[in-house]
Amino acid sequence: MSKRAEIVPLPTINFRNRARRFLWRVVSALFFRPTPVAAHRWRCLLLRLFGATVDADVHPYPSARIWAPWNLKLYRGSCLAPEVDCYNVACVELGEGAIVSQKAYLCTAGHNFDDPTFPLTGAAIVIGDGAWVAAGAFVGPGVRIGSRAVVLAHSVVVRDVAAEMVVGGNPAREIRKRGDEA
Repeated sequence: MSKRAEIVPLPTINFRNRARRFLWRVVSALFFRPTPVAAHRWRCLLLRLFGATVDADVHPYPSARIWAPWNLKLYRGSCLAPEVDCYNVACVELGEGAIVSQKAYLCTAGHNFDDPTFPLTGAAIVIGDGAWVAAGAFVGPGVRIGSRAVVLAHSVVVRDVAAEMVVGGNPAREIRKRGDEA
């Protein structure tokens, strides 16, 4: 595993951003979250209306929590499973066929605790084509998960994951290359 992308200070969250998020929370509560599980196209439409990049055949589940749709890119066949928490102050990108399983947490932001003013910091998360983030995993700011990589359940990923690599644990460590015998 390699070092993650540089975590940088983020701009102050202004009134316009707060208003957009408030409007999204209202629309999400009324028209996104109470929908039937199979209504993926409807939820994709709502995400697009709020600025998300959403390809065809994408599966955002109704209980997935998305902080800022305008910072979300979902490519063909990707999935945000039930109860995924997508705290996307910076961009979150899921490649083709990427799956983020139940109760995973994608966290693009934090705070610089060494600075007395505790400023908001963050970086984008990129999950490659065909990668799988298993149930309950945490993916931190600036992490890039390579294509067809696997993050095992309840792992804490704070560094980049190479393509085809299986990682697990807290912090996540390389276990083996995908396809190799255990």
